[in-house]
Amino acid sequence: MWRVDPSGPGMTEEEFRLLRDLVHAHCGLWFRDDSRYLLERRLGPRVQALGLKDFSAYHRHLRFDPGREAELDEATDVLTTNETYFYREPNQLRTFSRDILPALACARARERRLRILSAGCATGEEVYTVAMLVREAGLFDGWDVDIVGCDISRRCVAHARAGAYGEHAFRNPEVEPLRRWFQLRGGKWVVDDAVRRSVRFHRENLLDPGALATVPGVDVVFCRNVMIYFDLAARRRVLRRFHERLRPGGWLLLGHSESLLNVTADFEIVHLESDLVYRRPATLPAGEGT
Repeated sequence: MWRVDPSGPGMTEEEFRLLRDLVHAHCGLWFRDDSRYLLERRLGPRVQALGLKDFSAYHRHLRFDPGREAELDEATDVLTTNETYFYREPNQLRTFSRDILPALACARARERRLRILSAGCATGEEVYTVAMLVREAGLFDGWDVDIVGCDISRRCVAHARAGAYGEHAFRNPEVEPLRRWFQLRGGKWVVDDAVRRSVRFHRENLLDPGALATVPGVDVVFCRNVMIYFDLAARRRVLRRFHERLRPGGWLLLGHSESLLNVTADFEIVHLESDLVYRRPATLPAGEGT
């Protein structure tokens, strides 16, 4: 087990609660009472890098130091889990290709504009998968297509922009037909330049008051296996933001282990051939908006 000082104590219960609450207030991540070792192991190197003697000093640094915002970003970066790969949750992606994209091609035919957001995009595999599926659909040639990925981790956003991946990112065999959108360079699979130009990435804290201000009028939001790390209050705040950004009739795609039951009634469940997804209602409920 890592220790700031091998001869001294590790993270105390009080230090754990102070740091946990601070991180939660910053970005919504919530750590259970049995997560003290995880915080100690991941934040310990930050304590060492700053030359601090213990986690209490680190907490004071995060509260009062002039560089606290930058260090909060560093702390968040090391505490977030960024497990992803190409063509993850294939049933949902088939639903996206076979049902949602054709529906949007009809609904948006007059304006010929498509907006897709991947919130909590990690290292970008989901964004590029979506961009490739949109291209292969053949329904949006000549359209104004904007596919945006955002994540709180600066490291992940930089990785996503680079668009270069090892073989492990292709561990789902269903991604193989998409290999044609990559080139092997220096032992890495690099996303085709045309696909890379069709997407953009930026850092975003979904709990910031101004989050997602640059992506209004979205047709589809992917936010898969992100809110499982949030408590109920943070989930509701993020879902309200998605509801505001989605166009009426816009689609919300969550991870298969995630449900909006007892979280919000702002979205309706839609039963499609291969999956259940959520959608912002196309019209206001009776009595609202009058």
